[in-house]
Amino acid sequence: MRIAMLAPVAWRTPPEHYGPWERVTSLLTEGLVRRGVDVTLFATGDSQTGATLESVVPHGYAEDDAMDGRVWEALHVAHALARSHAFDLVHSHLDWLPLAFAGSWRAPLVTTVHGFSGPAILPAYVAARSSYVAISDADRSPLLDYVATIHHGIDLAELELSEAGGEDLVVLGRIHPDKGTAEAIEIAQRAGRRLLIAGIVQDREYFDARVRPLVDGERVVHLGSVGPAERSRLLGSAAALLHPIAFDEPFGLSVVEAMACGTPVVAYRRGSMAEVIDEGVTGFVVDDREQAVDAVRRARALDRRTIRAVAARRFGVERMVDDYLAVYERLLGAG
Repeated sequence: MRIAMLAPVAWRTPPEHYGPWERVTSLLTEGLVRRGVDVTLFATGDSQTGATLESVVPHGYAEDDAMDGRVWEALHVAHALARSHAFDLVHSHLDWLPLAFAGSWRAPLVTTVHGFSGPAILPAYVAARSSYVAISDADRSPLLDYVATIHHGIDLAELELSEAGGEDLVVLGRIHPDKGTAEAIEIAQRAGRRLLIAGIVQDREYFDARVRPLVDGERVVHLGSVGPAERSRLLGSAAALLHPIAFDEPFGLSVVEAMACGTPVVAYRRGSMAEVIDEGVTGFVVDDREQAVDAVRRARALDRRTIRAVAARRFGVERMVDDYLAVYERLLGAG
């Protein structure tokens, strides 16, 4: 089985800090390589992989203001398209652009839909000849046919169980109205807990108006983006992860990463949250601030070893690799 894995190129694969799509692409790629699958990873030139690496993009365009992401993504897709005859299957993690050329790929195309930026991009999906994988049942569009829903996997070796936890609350992810960073500050204040905020500033206006004025370095601390080792320590030291989202979250990688550290999650009832969180076991799904504050208090009673065990069973990387291999074999067998 020869697989072309088409990674996003906003960040390195795997990312050094932020880059959830690149992180999942890397975990799947390395898992397939461990299984003996012949994988060629199309990614940035500074990516790290046990697969064969091909690249025309030197490094992530999100890290370089001189690079136009539209241009480099187009060059990236064109390179993989020209090489597609050498593979049994092309697996894209790159949003809609490869779908615009779906009729020109020389191998069957599988697309993991990591989330829709909005309804305006749906025509590219509806018109394309591709097999689609959803990352949660909640994120399925009624306009598309899917071959499977495959929840993301995480590398449990990167995320250490902390049985003790701590008293602080944590919010991890891009700082943006969708992620409810300012809402998390309000919940933490009402719960009487210190809040640690980790993540890139994706919406500068929102950060400056709603978040920065409340960051005092004591009760509300902004840590910036954190890498894998720091992320494990941060999540493991928390009493709970807050995820008061204001959009329909397609999956929520930080949610399951927190669980892997034994840390319960308190999330708003949007998107995949009720699907990913086992209510009263790995956390609580709530509808408003008051319920969130109450859930923070109740989260302390949850068993952190159980949370870790459930996360390992449901979201371990090897389960994800198994699920994708089953999809590949089904599609190639059908061909």
